[in-house]
Amino acid sequence: MERLRTPDERFINLPDFDFPVQYETVSDPTGGDDLRVAYFDLGPRDAKETVLLLHGEPSWSFLYRKMFPGLLAAGYRVVAPDLIGFGRSDKPTPREEYTYARHVEWMRELLFDKLHLSNITFFGQDWGSLIGLRLVGEHPERFCRVAIGNGGLPTGDEQASDAFFAWQKFSQEAPELPIGGIVGFSCVTKPSDEVFRAYDAPFLDESFKEGARIFPLLVPSAPDDPAHDANVAAWKVLKTFEKPFLCCYSDSDPITKGADRKFLAEVPGTKGQPHVTIEAAGHFLQEDKGEELSQVLVSFIAST
Repeated sequence: MERLRTPDERFINLPDFDFPVQYETVSDPTGGDDLRVAYFDLGPRDAKETVLLLHGEPSWSFLYRKMFPGLLAAGYRVVAPDLIGFGRSDKPTPREEYTYARHVEWMRELLFDKLHLSNITFFGQDWGSLIGLRLVGEHPERFCRVAIGNGGLPTGDEQASDAFFAWQKFSQEAPELPIGGIVGFSCVTKPSDEVFRAYDAPFLDESFKEGARIFPLLVPSAPDDPAHDANVAAWKVLKTFEKPFLCCYSDSDPITKGADRKFLAEVPGTKGQPHVTIEAAGHFLQEDKGEELSQVLVSFIAST
C-alpha cells in the first residue's frame, strides 16, 4: 500500500494546540509495511476514567483542542487518534485503499491491541461515530458509556438526507477539496484564518486528500452497501446496550438533524439520560462549542 506522510513542520505553531503527539503502527492489509497512526494520549494513564474522542471527515484531532482542557481538568485520561488518511497519520494512495472495514480494523488494532484501552467513555461525531459505534457493537465489553454528537450508524436501509447527497456530490466533483473551508462553512461561528490553516495543515496538496475524498462515498446509503450487514449486526448489539448512552447533538446541522431519534427509540441505555441540544453550533460542534461540550461529557461521566 503506497502512502504519504505529512512533514512535521506543517504542525508547528498551530493555535491552542501544543499537546504532545505519539505514534503507533497498524497493519497494512495489503501486506506492505505497517502504517503509522498518530494519537494524543493525555492525562494520567491510571485515571479512573478514559475518554476516547474520534473525529470525522475531513477534520483531524485538532478539532478536539477546545475539549482537552476541560476533560483533563476533571482528571480523565483522554485519547484522540488521527484516523488513517488524516492529521499526522499516514495517508494511503489511491483512494480505493480506504474501506469502512479497514478503518474499523485500524482503530480496533490501535485502541485494543496496542493501547489496551478498556472502561472507555466514547464520544464520536461524523465518521468518528460510524467507526466508534461499530467498535461498541463488536466489543461492547470495552465501553462503559457512549456519547454521540452529530453522528450516526447508517446501515443503508434509511433514506439519506438531501444535504448529505449534496455533500457527497460536491466531494467528488470539486476540483480542489477545501478542507479548512469545509469545516468553517459547517460552523455557526466562522473560525479564524489561523484555524482554517490548521485544518488544512495535514494536506499539502490534493494527493494527500484521498481519504477525505472517499469518505463520503463509504457512508452506507443503500441496502447493498458492503458495510450493511456489519452495521446491522452492530445495531443488534446497540439495541441491547443498557450502559449509559447520551445524545448531544447541535441545533444547526442539516446533515445529521434528527439522527438522534433512532438512538433514543432503540438503545435502552438512552433512557433517563440528560440528553442535550448544543445551541448555536453547526456540524462541527466541537469547533463551535468545544468547551461547553467537554462539560457535558464531564457531567455525564460524573452522574453515571
